[in-house]
Amino acid sequence: MHVMVLGAAGMIGRKLIAALAKKGEINGRPIDRITGVDIVAPEMPVSPLKCDAIAGDLSAEGMASRIVALRPDLIFHLAAIVSGEAEADFEKGYRINMDGTLALFEAIRREGEEKPYCPKLVFTSSIAVFGEPLPEEIEDTFFLTPLTSYGTQKAIGELLLADYSRRGFLDGIGIRLPTITIRPGKPNLAASGFFSSILREPLSGKEAVLPVGDDVRHWFASPRAAVGFLLHATGLETERLGARRTLSLPGLSATVGEQIEALRRVAGEKAVSLIRREPNAEIARIVQSWPKGFAAERAIALGFTAETSFDEIIRVHIDDELGGKLPE
Repeated sequence: MHVMVLGAAGMIGRKLIAALAKKGEINGRPIDRITGVDIVAPEMPVSPLKCDAIAGDLSAEGMASRIVALRPDLIFHLAAIVSGEAEADFEKGYRINMDGTLALFEAIRREGEEKPYCPKLVFTSSIAVFGEPLPEEIEDTFFLTPLTSYGTQKAIGELLLADYSRRGFLDGIGIRLPTITIRPGKPNLAASGFFSSILREPLSGKEAVLPVGDDVRHWFASPRAAVGFLLHATGLETERLGARRTLSLPGLSATVGEQIEALRRVAGEKAVSLIRREPNAEIARIVQSWPKGFAAERAIALGFTAETSFDEIIRVHIDDELGGKLPE
């Protein structure tokens, strides 16, 4: 089985590839090849499996056809620019997040014109496809009203995924990821990046900036849960999804204040004291338009699971990124 990961140099892409290489199979089918694709060549794991890296822009002319010509059996489409960058650079956001997705789907369709080809494709969407006015808890049938360019681009991707699946060009499933926290590494341009940094930096003894108030509520899951979501999606019989190919996934609804209290319980007052409050009206505006909680009944019924407390999310980060203990 040939598995391809688009956006493989990103945090979730790297963790997903590591999990695939370790697992060595998908739903009982042995993996014999993993191909990682990103704008820069992703670092691939040392593995008995064939692991190769391809560098290129998915939205560039000919790139999608080049990688689809390898005819992977399973494609994880994680490639995108993040919310803050997509909002700041309108043209780049649509080129990468919309044009790149359409180019991929079209390359798959054309690849199957002469010889049958219908890969399984897992597309990562976002809770940013929803916008105000919002209920406290979003049901599975709630309509899409994105209020950011990023959310609009992801909503378009969901519609394309459903239509190309309906026509039999690919077998797609979309998953709306909660905000993934705590993200390891350095801060990125995502408007939601502070949700990670106010925990990640203090856990490592560094100062962090908090641009919103403690009462801001949001929807979260850990990087470990995100990889679990992606792997679980591959085993679903998509006939069970019907025409609604994209799922809102389970997670944890929490306020910034509740995040901070969990940090206090796990790492103490010294860590909390490293959070510096610096209000940012633009970030607050973007984040305020996002959902605060989901029922996620369809996804839960289909076996998706996530953390149930922020203490658990923090401990996942300590285990996976800090060697299981806090720095001295």
